[in-house]
Amino acid sequence: MKTKHLLLLLSILFISSCKMNIKQEGRARSLEGNKSTKESVGITGHKVIKDGDIIFQTSLSAQSKAIQLATKSKYSHCGIIYKSNDKYYVFEAVQPVKSVPLEKWIARGKDRHYIIKRLKEADKIFTPQILHKMKQIGESFKGKSYDLTFEWSDEKMYCSELIWKIYQRASGVEIGKLERLRDFDLTNDIVRSKLNQRYGKNIPLDEIVISPKAIFESELLETVMGN
Repeated sequence: MKTKHLLLLLSILFISSCKMNIKQEGRARSLEGNKSTKESVGITGHKVIKDGDIIFQTSLSAQSKAIQLATKSKYSHCGIIYKSNDKYYVFEAVQPVKSVPLEKWIARGKDRHYIIKRLKEADKIFTPQILHKMKQIGESFKGKSYDLTFEWSDEKMYCSELIWKIYQRASGVEIGKLERLRDFDLTNDIVRSKLNQRYGKNIPLDEIVISPKAIFESELLETVMGN
């Protein structure tokens, strides 16, 4: 009789233990599920992002390596983030100048890595009027061809030039130091090959240039997020 009671007691304890483990596993899955949901939302659901933020990545384009070597920078492409209808977009100079969904933009970069930076005094400078003006200026560039020869004109646009001109013309803020083509390291074979491909023997060494690195390293910006 005592043996039966003992077995019954052990059975009850075993079943209770199993139920407890199942609940704990369920709770763990729930927490993990919530974590995955947050991660799957990605930065598009992150409240940190604001209109006018600048996002950087390492492009996988044919000229990316040459830009990295010449400027001695990890990052070779950048764009401005805007929000429209509860979705984030990157306004960028590719072929042609256009807006692309933020998720798609990130997916194009190497290892999906990105860094987002913001003007340190953005809350003071980026009034609704200034942001509206930035978008208007951007619209005037929309559809323009990508500038393969990096000329300092408005006929064509490259990525960092687009950002610099929008910021400067809308708010008066100059993000990054303007340089000359000769200021970069043009000695690497990959760089020289790309220059010869674009210019032949007439390389415009005195052409004004603004690089992604110059904007990335601007003291006027601060990093707000990245991966």
